[in-house]
Amino acid sequence: MKIKNILVSQPEPKVDGHSPYKELADKHKLRIDFRHFIKVEGVPSADFRKDKINIAEHTAVIMTSRNAVDHFFRMCEEMRVPINQDLKYFCQTEAIAYYLQKYVIYRKRKVYHGKSSFADLMAVIKKHKDERYLLPSSDVQKTDVPQLLHEGKIKYTRAILYRTVSNDLSEVNIGDYEMLVFFSPAGIKSLYQNFPTFVQGETHIAVFGSSTLQAAQEAGLEVQVVAPSIEFPSMTMALEDHIKRNHKAK
Repeated sequence: MKIKNILVSQPEPKVDGHSPYKELADKHKLRIDFRHFIKVEGVPSADFRKDKINIAEHTAVIMTSRNAVDHFFRMCEEMRVPINQDLKYFCQTEAIAYYLQKYVIYRKRKVYHGKSSFADLMAVIKKHKDERYLLPSSDVQKTDVPQLLHEGKIKYTRAILYRTVSNDLSEVNIGDYEMLVFFSPAGIKSLYQNFPTFVQGETHIAVFGSSTLQAAQEAGLEVQVVAPSIEFPSMTMALEDHIKRNHKAK
């Protein structure tokens, strides 16, 4: 089946200049639509209190995403927890570290960051082993984060402050697309929650990341495209290679 229509299960990326997805669509005469399959909802403070986690007793916070930043400060505000001036922030990337400026005066805080992966940040965290860490997270946590913290013998408390839930996709006709692109296990879950009778058939599936690949395979999907890889570090690069081969075969 020739691929003409692609559904990407996330919002259209906001980029300066040309979008790689638009370039891909124009080059190969594709229709590429974007629909956010999932959304993030904050855990109510009343529910969080049931976990009996004392935010104030922690001396450092590990921020793995902007959502973690937003919901950490939201929860502190809702529970009237004062932010200690000496609290240390360990951010997975420099972009997340800069995002802290939305809530704190950056130059007056102790902020540390990694390069891109959580493994990068662990090298920094290991230099501060005596801290009592709080890990704001969603109900779905990447397995490498707790694994690396455990291996590094880091004392931390996981605080579930937000949840990833499925969006309503009732306006989407999933049968219109020859290819579906996923970026998280939650996106795979949303597919079947919104389209419980979905059968893959000849539909091509693309996934980003090992956890998304595992979720797709566990759902019984046959995956044709996996990114990132050494050869194709971005999803659009992997998609273009697959599209070229698909169109050539037709």
